[in-house]
Amino acid sequence: MLILAIFIALVAMICLNVPIAVALAISAVLGLIVSEGTNSLVAVALDMYNGSTQFSLIAIPMFVLAGAIMNAGGITDRLINFVSALIGFVRGGLAMINIGVSLFFAEISGSAVADVAALGSILIPQMKKRGYSAPFSAAVTSSSASLAIIIPPSIPMILYAVSAGTSVEQLFVAGVVPGLLGAAGLMLVAYIFARRYDFPVEEAFEFARLRRTFIEALPAFALPVIILGGIFGGFVTATEAAGLAVIAALLVGLLYRQIDLRHLKRAMLDGGMQTAVVMLLVAASVLMGGFLTRAQVPQDLAAAMLDFTDNKYVILLILNVFFLVIGFFLHSAAAIILVVPIVVPLIVAADIDPVHFGLVVTLNLAIGQQTPPVASVLITACAVARANIWEVTKVNIWFIAVLLMVLLICTYVPAIPMFLVEYFYR
Repeated sequence: MLILAIFIALVAMICLNVPIAVALAISAVLGLIVSEGTNSLVAVALDMYNGSTQFSLIAIPMFVLAGAIMNAGGITDRLINFVSALIGFVRGGLAMINIGVSLFFAEISGSAVADVAALGSILIPQMKKRGYSAPFSAAVTSSSASLAIIIPPSIPMILYAVSAGTSVEQLFVAGVVPGLLGAAGLMLVAYIFARRYDFPVEEAFEFARLRRTFIEALPAFALPVIILGGIFGGFVTATEAAGLAVIAALLVGLLYRQIDLRHLKRAMLDGGMQTAVVMLLVAASVLMGGFLTRAQVPQDLAAAMLDFTDNKYVILLILNVFFLVIGFFLHSAAAIILVVPIVVPLIVAADIDPVHFGLVVTLNLAIGQQTPPVASVLITACAVARANIWEVTKVNIWFIAVLLMVLLICTYVPAIPMFLVEYFYR
């Protein structure tokens, strides 16, 4: 009964628009007082501090900062020029440019909201000017930005690894193939739309222009090489790669001599607030996780589920549906912090690889960023495009279908996303 009462109190506070981190902390403290008395509160502050200062979490503000420097230093413009020269000759090429640049930007920022805010403000007005509808422009920008939480480095993957006690580096490696599959699928849908609605061709292919834009963008290509090459090669941890990414982005920006300090300051402040929100969630989740563990909730859930079925693919199906549903209502960070510690004992008991499950969770939450009512990434894209969210969703449903297909492939054919993990680490 206590657990039910705590859950009702948590949901009630969230419905009253109490910040999730505050609601989590209050619910956990109430549970501790009722079950163990006030003496259990002695170490609350220390537990919250220790939980939010883990080494792996330092990567989050570093990747956010690297993305801010990249956008303020002229790097994004050169990437757009290169991808435009590469695929701009295809009908609907500007939509594919949007997806291609998102694919690259995701390898630096790790944040879908940062991706759609940075690239959407540049590409959406250009798409509308060239005859693309506002709903389509917002939909392609929003769905491609969600690649930021599939392709490494991914902030939700870092949070999952900390919550589940698994390897950040292996999760990053597992995200490469699904991210590329997702990008290819999104481009195919964009091309079908382009053929159907006669979207424009940007310009004829010119090798000289491709060569020139490639040379201009060459220093920027060092960023994913440093991040992914260092991690895959075992030279650095994910956190160390984040620090190197900041230094590399700053050096490339200085090389281009185009750093906009005012824009950088604003981006850094936004990134700092975003990081503070995540860290407060992590700190509050430590309290709730400790209370639930002592109350044996995760263990009881695992036992009940295994009594129902011991087939790990049926369990994955149930968890997929569950995460898709909570993705309608919770941001990715909150969903991971609230749910993952509870279900980890279940996936361990069901002999599900925690790295594979982390990828499944991340894909589910990428889809959740596209589905109202919360849909933080979709709402950001709609705000930039000045488009109605429901009109955008009618178009976006086709792009969401691509992400669902990638989710099913990764869930039930784990050899496809996991073969790189097996090659590098096992």
